[in-house]
Amino acid sequence: MNMQAFTYIVPDYDAGLDFFCRVLGFDLIADIDQGHKRWVEVCAPGAATSIILARADGPVQEAAIGNQGAGRVWLFLGTDDFARDYAHLRAHGLRFEEPPRHEPYGTVAVFVDPFGSRWDLIQRA
Repeated sequence: MNMQAFTYIVPDYDAGLDFFCRVLGFDLIADIDQGHKRWVEVCAPGAATSIILARADGPVQEAAIGNQGAGRVWLFLGTDDFARDYAHLRAHGLRFEEPPRHEPYGTVAVFVDPFGSRWDLIQRA
């Protein structure tokens, strides 16, 4: 078995696409109108696991936006050039909670996406 996909709740499909595709450079795998909702699937280039962007439907899902990781870093964006991608994300207005730090496992810094989720930008040692 493997992790094929997971759902990421967003306030709006197009806002999710803007962040994942334009800012992060993910590929759009599918955007299928299903009438009352869309099947929107994105994937980092070369990755095996995709992300299904789901528009929040109702107050419970709306409350989960930005808190899907319960306040923890729960998404990890790998890079092969930390300085390049750190500068790119900052240029797109993403807020880093800390300066880059060097850990035994690599160079890392926590940033917050436009929806409030916390991510690690990480280049493995």
